[in-house]
Amino acid sequence: MQLTRKRLGLIVAGLALLVGAYAWQVKVSPSGSSEAARGPGSGAARPPVSVNVDVVERGPMPARIDAVGTAQAVASVSLKTRVDAQIDKILVEDGALVRSGETLVKLDARQIEAQIRQTEATIAKDNATLDQANRDLARVTDLFSRGSGAQVNVDNANTALATAKATLAADQALLDNQKVQLTWYTLNAPLTGRVGTFTLKAGNIVRSGDNSATGALANIVQISPIYVAFSVPQALLPDLRDAVASGTAETLATPQGSTKAAVGKIAVVDNSIDATTGTVTVRALFTNKDEALWPGQLCNIRVTLRVDPDVVSIPRSATQSGQNGQFVYVVEKNAVRVQPVRVSRFQDGRDIVVEGLNGGETVVTDGALLLINGSRVDVRPTNTKKGAS
Repeated sequence: MQLTRKRLGLIVAGLALLVGAYAWQVKVSPSGSSEAARGPGSGAARPPVSVNVDVVERGPMPARIDAVGTAQAVASVSLKTRVDAQIDKILVEDGALVRSGETLVKLDARQIEAQIRQTEATIAKDNATLDQANRDLARVTDLFSRGSGAQVNVDNANTALATAKATLAADQALLDNQKVQLTWYTLNAPLTGRVGTFTLKAGNIVRSGDNSATGALANIVQISPIYVAFSVPQALLPDLRDAVASGTAETLATPQGSTKAAVGKIAVVDNSIDATTGTVTVRALFTNKDEALWPGQLCNIRVTLRVDPDVVSIPRSATQSGQNGQFVYVVEKNAVRVQPVRVSRFQDGRDIVVEGLNGGETVVTDGALLLINGSRVDVRPTNTKKGAS
């Protein structure tokens, strides 16, 4: 019984403390009504909230696509041999700029050159045999016309002539084939570009059947012109295609780490959309005469699709998100009201608003977390001095 009385005393004391704390927090106004009775939704009961503001802009604005792309060679060729031979000379340095048709490597061609001389001698013999066959045919034909020869002699002479012609044709074809093979001993650049590092030097043996990674003597990549590939969200594909068709799409590529931008044009839009990412691959073509773009280099891409003449825009920090969608706080007579908006895209740090604002309104850009509809605000002065905090 005594323990129960102690517990009852503690409960009563606790209730008294709670009532006292509540009475301390409630302040009675001169009219006799408490501020607590006004409820938390009343902006007039709160002190002004210090905020930063900006004016809603309206005017022309370019529509752009910003992305990160990778420079890619338009063409790349592995320099390989078609014959087994020893490298005689390498005529260019590693990494050199080479022109299409320029001789890069000479292989030891003495064996094929000897075979060509041998075939040429055989052809000379074939020509002599052909001349003999022509003379024989003329002689037996003349004798037969005079009645002193047999038909079989004429037939045999014709056969010998046809055989001589066929032999000459076969040897001539062999010579042509050997001359083609001779060109394989001189490796020329198939395109204009930069040659890589030669994996083998003069004196090494190269083999035509080597399909390994080291089978190529060097790689040649085309530097000028060059592609820059990047991805575009599928939602922007119609605008991109319209801009390409009208010729208004201007493309700038700035290598990361550089401030110099190259000007190009959209060359290829991939024929399908990646269902995993919802993007389409686009390739822009740049002349790249100064070789500012290098294969494999990351570049910041900016594609200007068009210039919209009448656009409403606000700083990105002014746009808020709620249960009913996006909205902004519009400042009117030192108080704010909630204004729903619809944003179409984000560009250059600003949201493009297509519904809800007309331009010229003042919106809150900082301090919105402390605001509710009707809150009083104290606009902070804008400090435009350089270096001011």
